[in-house]
Amino acid sequence: MEKIAVVVGAVVVGIAGILLLSFLLSWPVYMLWNGCLVGAITGVNEVTWLQAWGISFLSGLLFKTRVNSKE
Repeated sequence: MEKIAVVVGAVVVGIAGILLLSFLLSWPVYMLWNGCLVGAITGVNEVTWLQAWGISFLSGLLFKTRVNSKE
């Protein structure tokens, strides 16, 4: 029973760490969007941090790079 609790705890901490890292990596998108695009393009609104995370997530899905190593 203790091993299951340790595994569940590790999974929860891992998921929380991945989410924290993804939100940290969405910060440049947030700053660039609000700092550059809003003033430069008419009709572009500011985004929130959660919207910047969504933009990062969707662009990661759309423009995923794959590395194939053939030996």
